[in-house]
Amino acid sequence: MARFESLNKLYDSLRESSHDFRITTDPFPPLDTDKLSKSMEVERKAAENGKANKPSADSRDFDDVERAIIEWVENQRDDSFQTLEDQLHTYATRLRNLDFDGHFGRIEMTNHSSVEDFQADVAGGRDELFIRRKDLRGTDEELEDFRKRNRLEKRVARLKGNLETTLKVLFIVFLLILETSVNGVYLAKGNDSGLVGGVGYAFGFAFINVVGTFLLALFGIRQLNRRSIWLKLVGFFSLLLWLGLAVALNLAMAHYREISATAGENIGVLVRQRAFSDPFGLADIDSFVLFVGGFLFSVAALLDGLFMTDPYPGYAGTYSRYVAAREEYAGEKEHRIDRLKEIRDDHNEKIEGIIQGLSKRRKECAAIIDARTRMTKLFAEHQNHLESAARKLLAIYREENRAVRTEPEPKHFKAQYNLERRKVVIDTSDDWSDKELSERIQAVQTELSAQMKRISKAFEDAVTAYHQLDNLFPETINGSPA
Repeated sequence: MARFESLNKLYDSLRESSHDFRITTDPFPPLDTDKLSKSMEVERKAAENGKANKPSADSRDFDDVERAIIEWVENQRDDSFQTLEDQLHTYATRLRNLDFDGHFGRIEMTNHSSVEDFQADVAGGRDELFIRRKDLRGTDEELEDFRKRNRLEKRVARLKGNLETTLKVLFIVFLLILETSVNGVYLAKGNDSGLVGGVGYAFGFAFINVVGTFLLALFGIRQLNRRSIWLKLVGFFSLLLWLGLAVALNLAMAHYREISATAGENIGVLVRQRAFSDPFGLADIDSFVLFVGGFLFSVAALLDGLFMTDPYPGYAGTYSRYVAAREEYAGEKEHRIDRLKEIRDDHNEKIEGIIQGLSKRRKECAAIIDARTRMTKLFAEHQNHLESAARKLLAIYREENRAVRTEPEPKHFKAQYNLERRKVVIDTSDDWSDKELSERIQAVQTELSAQMKRISKAFEDAVTAYHQLDNLFPETINGSPA
């Protein structure tokens, strides 16, 4: 009694393949004739037909079993041929997609347009720099004329940076807040509203004392540095105005403190009367401190205004316009040159990529043609294999049939089976030979290399043309070494 019969059948069934081919990665897998013979029950049918002396001795046609074998093999041939045609169609599509003719045509067109596009960018940059250079020339002439008229050729303007200017403005704000705070404490003594009222009056005095002095120094007193005698007089009178304003304002604030402590009404009239009758008659030491402190705040604002910018009025503004135009022109020229360099480098990088792409496509083309040739050879070998398999299966059937027959066998049992071959037709009219393709790619590579040189030459010419604008609109001694 067989052990584990059911388990053995399950084990064998799982180990058997689910098809009649040997496991392989070939597109046309070889037949396993032993497996096929078993699945078609060739030996069993041969024995049955042989015992019945089928086919008869005078039969000229294949019997049902032989026809089944032949039909199965021919079906495999047809299926394999369809597989071959599908693969050949895929190869043909891949070859068309390589599109060498189209790429070569586009490369030729690009060679002409690339230089034109680059030169268009050069022209646009030159026009923009031309305008900027004219603006620079205008500010340069303005500065030169200002220097000559005011005899300032031997020194440059003292420009303040953004940080320094901001600090000077913040210093004025600091003075305003500080004086308001200090004076508010002193003026709160006689004010009905106390500290709040004192701070309010103190802010009004401090604003005129600090901000007024700053503006008078910035726009008036600095006129003393002018070459014109009339403008010097403006500066001189501005200085006298500041001195009188600083003394009068701070004395008035000191008198206001003393009078507000005793008088409840008409404080303004009383302050004005005392200021005219006895201006320096301060009875309280705190009032004197208030006067001196206010005057010192005014002096600090005066100095800040005088040195806010260049001492000579108008020089800093004129020089700043020139410097801004020069930096703008230099920055624009640098930007334009960098842009052209970026365009050139991007162009050359793409050219190198095109050359590499063509070489890669050439290798791909050769690989496709080789694979196509290999595929047709494999199909031819597969047809031979199918013919051999059919002959082997027929031989198994006939040998088994012959062994059990009691009558003579048919004559066609001795004849060899010949499989009708399917012919493969490949259209190679659009194929590139590797030699021809290599020569064409080499020619294109030479053209592209020449294109890179033309772009590089155009870049050098553009840089030279940009620098020539400096000679076309030369600067005066302000910006040139001459």
